[in-house]
Amino acid sequence: MFLRQRSTQAEYFDAERPRHELEEFYRALRRVNRLFWLPRPFQRALPGLLGESACRSVSFLDLGAGDGWLAGTLTRWAGDRGWNWRGVNLDLSHQALSLNQAGVNVAGSVLALPFQAESFDLVIASQMTHHLSDEGAEQHLREAWRVARRVCFISDLHRNAALYGLLWMAFRLTRLPRHCCQDGLLSVRRGWRLAELRKLAGRAGIPQPKVKLYFGARVLVYGVKEEPMR
Repeated sequence: MFLRQRSTQAEYFDAERPRHELEEFYRALRRVNRLFWLPRPFQRALPGLLGESACRSVSFLDLGAGDGWLAGTLTRWAGDRGWNWRGVNLDLSHQALSLNQAGVNVAGSVLALPFQAESFDLVIASQMTHHLSDEGAEQHLREAWRVARRVCFISDLHRNAALYGLLWMAFRLTRLPRHCCQDGLLSVRRGWRLAELRKLAGRAGIPQPKVKLYFGARVLVYGVKEEPMR
């Protein structure tokens, strides 16, 4: 059956490619992110998980942040509501982080985060976990939970034929570079089913992890260490 199993095919993307190619890649990625409202699951869910009082001041860590687009978007969104959100972008690639001149950047691995336990109110990751093997994803979730003080919230692609077809059509219409389209479709094939992430989150030590399907396109997995502050 198509997409029944996660693909293990290596992705084309190489974060150490020449800077002009990296800039082209992230420009294309931002177009896709805006088209599919990448920040929306975070904006809809986090106020309720954190609580109204806690939302006024939040330190957060974005894992696999790349050029920092998501953290910057969430910081501005929070600012429009009178909240003070302070983000740190973590990525393995120095090159990718160098594209972000506005935020706080830390180079490091999601498998061994260079932070003490409960260093951030909130730890997030978006469409990063599928880059990892099952074993790597489990360790990534374990580390994300370790450094989160209040909430750990992970969003990634749901592996299904409908999303694969939708992205294929979207890529043709937006005329993105061919290698970006190929990587995007491969990302769906490397994506997740709900049961897979639920199992990995449990193994990672997240107690009673919540795993939900978001509009048929994304899998959300999250855990809450403290009750929301009202």
